Amino acid sequence: MHEFLQHFLNGIISGSVLALPARGLTLMFSVLGFANFAFAAHATLGAVAGYLVNVTLGWPVPACLLVAVLAAGAAGIVSDAVALRGLRRMRRTDAAMMVAIASIALNMALESAVRFVYGNDHRSFDLPLMRDVTIAGFQVSQQQAINLGYAVAMLLLLFGFFGFTRAGKAMRAVADNPDLARLKGISGEKVALAVTFVGMGLAGAGGMLLALETSVDPLVGSRILLMVFAASVVGGLTSIPGAVAGALLIGVAQELSLLVISPTYSSAVGFIAIAFTLTLRPQGLFGRKG
Repeated sequence: MHEFLQHFLNGIISGSVLALPARGLTLMFSVLGFANFAFAAHATLGAVAGYLVNVTLGWPVPACLLVAVLAAGAAGIVSDAVALRGLRRMRRTDAAMMVAIASIALNMALESAVRFVYGNDHRSFDLPLMRDVTIAGFQVSQQQAINLGYAVAMLLLLFGFFGFTRAGKAMRAVADNPDLARLKGISGEKVALAVTFVGMGLAGAGGMLLALETSVDPLVGSRILLMVFAASVVGGLTSIPGAVAGALLIGVAQELSLLVISPTYSSAVGFIAIAFTLTLRPQGLFGRKG
């Protein structure tokens, strides 16, 4: 029982970190109408940007996290303008599929660019050595606890942003009913720009938090690609809050799977979750039909 609860706790922590890029992906899908798979490369860009200012300038982790968000968000706006915006504006029934495929190609191009500039080395943030802590008999690394704090703080900020700011309400309005939002004078292009920045910024934050626990390399984002997509599908690709619930479920499921299977095969949890969700409830747990 103790081992089960330990894995459950680890799953809650990893799921909280996973919730950041998952919420970003769901936000972009809800507003833009397609799954932007280039979020994986932007997660890598965020991790690399945070690492560089940490190692070269000695900035603390909170400042590096802000840099990761800004760098990934800015890169998202530029890459969307260069590679995806023209396809998004096409009046074709298969436009969403075309943009999604183009985003996969964009992801590969950006990862190759990072590999060319940064190299293939695995590097670590310049952080003090931390010991594991034991709370009520459960062992948690200090970095895990800190990452949980960062993730929860950012999720609370997002809750406030979407609930109480004009920009956040505009994004929700476009996600819920784009035609009604247009009639109310909300600019779809401005919202799309803001959504791309926020969504990719969240990917950058998630990539950096993952890199704090593991390492910084050109495939940081690819390591979470499947699980982030699974979290979004399970929660509902049209439900922004559902992404958080989906991420927690996927995080816990992946950790609990380690009780019965090798860590090598734990990524299969994502495939299984997607298959079950699409079979039993295609709109996800919190998504709307249609």
